Amino acid sequence: MEKKRIVIIVGPTAVGKSLLAVKLASTINGQIVSADSMQVYRYMDIGTAKPSCEERGGIEHFMMDIVDPDQDFNAGMYTLMARKTVDEIINRGKTPIVVGGTGLYIKTLTRGIVNVPEKDEKLRKELLRERDINGIDSLYRRLSKVDPVTAKQIHHNDSLRIIRALEVYIKTKKPISEWRQTHSFRDKPYKTIKFGLCLERPLLYKRIEDRVEDMIKRGFVEEVSSLISRGYSPSLKSMQSVGYREICRFIKGGLSYDEALLLIKRNTKRYAKRQMTWFRKESDILWYSSDTSCNVFINEAKRFLS
Repeated sequence: MEKKRIVIIVGPTAVGKSLLAVKLASTINGQIVSADSMQVYRYMDIGTAKPSCEERGGIEHFMMDIVDPDQDFNAGMYTLMARKTVDEIINRGKTPIVVGGTGLYIKTLTRGIVNVPEKDEKLRKELLRERDINGIDSLYRRLSKVDPVTAKQIHHNDSLRIIRALEVYIKTKKPISEWRQTHSFRDKPYKTIKFGLCLERPLLYKRIEDRVEDMIKRGFVEEVSSLISRGYSPSLKSMQSVGYREICRFIKGGLSYDEALLLIKRNTKRYAKRQMTWFRKESDILWYSSDTSCNVFINEAKRFLS
């Protein structure tokens, strides 16, 4: 039986994925499935660059606004929900267009989740305590010794993923990179075409700077203040993402306005660079400049779907 077909659009933040997805969906009878680890959160709209109702162009979008900022959410949960959504779209006679910059979500959606041990809350608390005492750099150096492959893939300040990788190693005496290699992402329920959007770095960085400025004008500071007033702690995983973390520090007086703006731009550029590093390792992505005519994508998608 032939596998179900889906269209996927990937690339770094601010490159123009959402705009292309809407144009493509309006032409090939598509509906959009977000693959963005931040757009799943309610009340976090400006800082996550969720497309507005107007920008969605009447196209239905899914996997946005599905959990509150203080709720746990991970790739496993995303995979279960997104696969159900994709299948429902196909059953309605429409084409699923998966779009986003969270490479892990796209990988697990199309190739399955790695079956690693569940969380160990006691061990996690010990690692968190060690981080608070010795700093995240200490844990990162520790991870680099026991699992250098994973350490190279994780930013040295990403405490959540560093602690998770150490937790798996301590609990199983086996690096999480080996767990992933054993799995090899063999679960492939869909036939896919993957479009990758890219831009020369100076142009992409200019877009990022412009987007950050626009977020501020549209009320990003007020959005974060509203989240805090709702009782969402700045220490939450969702509130520690790029942009929200810096605005929280600004609100608390730890950064000046100019310092916060500069850090958001810098950290967003670094995030975009990590996204491209991830996607460049995927051999099945068809890369195009983001200024490529939409007709090119339409024609490729139609050939694939037929």
